[in-house]
Amino acid sequence: MLGIETSCDETGVALVRAHDDRSELLVDAVASSMDEHARFGGIIPEIASRAHLEAMVPTIERALSEAGVALSDVDAVAVTAGPGLVGPLTLGASAAKALALGLGVPLYGVNHVIGHAAVDELVDGLFPDRVMALVVSGGHSSLLLVDDVVTGVTELGSTLDDAAGEAFDKVGRLLGLPYPGGPHIDRLARAGDPTAIRFPRGLTAPKDQAAHAYDFSFSGLKTAVARWVEARQDAGQPLPLEDVAASFAEAVADVLTAKTIAACRRHDVSTLVVGGGFSANSQLREMAAKRCAEAGIDLRIPPIRYCTDNGAMIAALGAAVVRRGLPASSLDLAVDSSMPLTQVLV
Repeated sequence: MLGIETSCDETGVALVRAHDDRSELLVDAVASSMDEHARFGGIIPEIASRAHLEAMVPTIERALSEAGVALSDVDAVAVTAGPGLVGPLTLGASAAKALALGLGVPLYGVNHVIGHAAVDELVDGLFPDRVMALVVSGGHSSLLLVDDVVTGVTELGSTLDDAAGEAFDKVGRLLGLPYPGGPHIDRLARAGDPTAIRFPRGLTAPKDQAAHAYDFSFSGLKTAVARWVEARQDAGQPLPLEDVAASFAEAVADVLTAKTIAACRRHDVSTLVVGGGFSANSQLREMAAKRCAEAGIDLRIPPIRYCTDNGAMIAALGAAVVRRGLPASSLDLAVDSSMPLTQVLV
């Protein structure tokens, strides 16, 4: 299975060998255009699209070379069909269609967000019958009940405004940190006191439990940080960056893990998979490990190199589709920037 990921600014190409009882990663090659976006403080879709166009063929060639595999050895192609940015998605889908048509092999258009969970099957083995998946990234904070990673995904909750990674980038900009803000806040937070400032926990009040028990909101938290910083500056007091970062990161990790553990208990789930770019955050990893241990829940978090967007996650999900014997996608498949999380295959 050749997997292609181009939902945002990473051109990811991976090769996975699918077996009946496991999937084996042969190679995972990534070309990122992050540096080209840094001076703008965010992703510019047109720049990302052009970068994918330039990187696609060299990245495919590099992946094949590193794996020692000929293009003719590829049995199927999987590609991100959504959600994501339309331009980058279109570039990836076009490349995948050309490869599938030229090689005479089936094409599978799959869901980017579900891929962030499915990539763990390359690390910890195939999923048990039922798992909970928390997928957190720059654009998504999603809580998914997974009875089957291809045919049985139920969205329990999602972000109502800023996703976790997006909130980190915005707070990072507020604190004068380089883009992307997440890694810089994570680094500062490790040297700070997470109890120094009590920032709000969005959608955790009793009144929110009926309609938003598993939804996330970090916009109010971001505003609270901004107001705290402004008040400090207006008073002419020094800004304790480490404590602000630690307290902010603690608030985000607290909400994400508390709601996820509650969902696991409510739905009698004993395995939790955490994925997505924000799952690289050290506070989230530590709090999830602690709370899962206390609740008797098996925690599966892939290594950090699988957290950001990559071709391995798409190849892994494509392999899962093939393993279930589902029909391939049409060569005229259309990308969907807002592809619902309950839809795994186009």
